[in-house]
Amino acid sequence: QEQLVESGGGSVQAGGSLRLSCAASGFDFSGSIVGWFRQLPGKEREGVAVISAFNVRNIDDSLRDRVTISRDNTKSTVNLQIDRLQPDDTAIYYCVAGRPPYISLRRIHYEYWGQGTQVTVSS
Repeated sequence: QEQLVESGGGSVQAGGSLRLSCAASGFDFSGSIVGWFRQLPGKEREGVAVISAFNVRNIDDSLRDRVTISRDNTKSTVNLQIDRLQPDDTAIYYCVAGRPPYISLRRIHYEYWGQGTQVTVSS
């Protein structure tokens, strides 16, 4: 059974950093594009960053200078670090996996989703 389990969410003060981790199982992780989406309160889910099997990254332009994404195919994990967090980063962060036709930040392209982890940034 395909599974994505996120960890590392929580509460943090503005200006701080957070590292999210996702452990995958039940599918071909090393052959998949994996990454992170988020859902801000009252908004639709949006792509944050994804990374291909060859470590090619696609990061949302508005987050590019604050976000680092990495993967470890030996452990089937994908990590997301967000620096200089702001209250506007408060959201549920979801780990995703799939085989889109390109390194996409469109949610329709990802068939596997984790349950999400809450990140709350206070000012």
